[in-house]
Amino acid sequence: MRFLPLRGTELQPWLADLGRLRLTIFREYPYLYQGSLSDEEKYLSNYTEAPDSLIILALDESGQAIGATTCLPLTRAHPEFQAPFHSHGLDPAEYCYFGESVLLPPWRGRGLGGQFFDFREAHARSLPGVRFATFCAVDRPTDHPLRPETYRSPEPLWHRRHYQRQPHLTAEFSWQEVNQPSDTPHQLTFWVKPL
Repeated sequence: MRFLPLRGTELQPWLADLGRLRLTIFREYPYLYQGSLSDEEKYLSNYTEAPDSLIILALDESGQAIGATTCLPLTRAHPEFQAPFHSHGLDPAEYCYFGESVLLPPWRGRGLGGQFFDFREAHARSLPGVRFATFCAVDRPTDHPLRPETYRSPEPLWHRRHYQRQPHLTAEFSWQEVNQPSDTPHQLTFWVKPL
């Protein structure tokens, strides 16, 4: 396995691969996301248009994408991600937004999640004026009917990395779940770490 770092337009040839990877992983609990490749490519265009974005692809021996992680200045993220910070008087220019870390099941449990954080935090520290790293995660009750018995929450990793959940920083996004006929609203809560 090897890591391929990409910035801005360097992601363009890999958009479909990353989109398919996201669709595969986000169908799983807790997101249960039923999306399309065109939706993914539209969402990911923010990363291709931001020269100061960073995308790390994890590739297997055959060159297939088996995992990825992304980040970009919060000021370049979609306005819905910035809104909670504006509404609480926080300057988005001081934050680097960590978009996602996705990894196919056979590759989990090997420490790659920590390496993904290392890459993103190093990039965030290199951005002028950035003082914090942040990401958001969907809120689900622990008794959600589609939560698998084998589900392992990533929160212990986030705590070990010194991220703190910020209950006052929330955003609402709508998407179609795998078992639903149409889009439904979902609350996501931000986690923040001083750099």
